[in-house]
Amino acid sequence: MNKNKAPYLVLILLLVGLVGLFYFNGGAINKVPDITVSTIHGEKIALSTLNGKPALITFWATDCPGCIKEIPHLKAIHADYTAKGVPIIAIAMKHDRPDHVIAMADAKKLPYKIALDPMGEAAQAFGNVRLTPTTFLIAPDSTIVMHKLGVFNEKKMRQQLDSLLAES
Repeated sequence: MNKNKAPYLVLILLLVGLVGLFYFNGGAINKVPDITVSTIHGEKIALSTLNGKPALITFWATDCPGCIKEIPHLKAIHADYTAKGVPIIAIAMKHDRPDHVIAMADAKKLPYKIALDPMGEAAQAFGNVRLTPTTFLIAPDSTIVMHKLGVFNEKKMRQQLDSLLAES
C-alpha cells in the first residue's frame, strides 16, 4: 500500500465506523421521550410518570442471546431495587410476536414490566433502537445517564443506581 494513502484509508474506515454506529445504535437522545407503552397485561405506562425516580428501560427480543443472558441481572436488580422505587421496563422489539413475548415472560417468570412495541414507536422515540439488548438508565430528572448497547455490567449498574438514589 502506498504510504501516502494510509492516513486516508484510516480516516475513511473511521467515518464508515461512525456511520455504522449511528445507523445501528440510532441517534443520541438525552431525555426520556414523552411516550406511553402498553404492557403484556394491558397496563399503559406513560414514561413521563417516571420523573422523580431512577428507572431502567431495556429493549430486548426473545430471539436475542444477549437479552436472555441479561434476564438474571434484571431479575436481581428488580428484587433489590423495586422497594426503593426503581421501575424496570423491558420493551420487546416490534419484530417479536406478542405470543412469543408473553410465553417467554411466563416461562422465565419475569417480575418486571414487559411492554410491547408492535409499531416500533418506542424504539424510534429512543433514538431508533435497532439492536438488542439496548438499555437506558434514567435519572430522577428524566435525563438519560447511561445508554448501553449489549449486555450491561450488573455491578456497574448497581453502583449507578445507588448513586442516583443517593442524589434524589
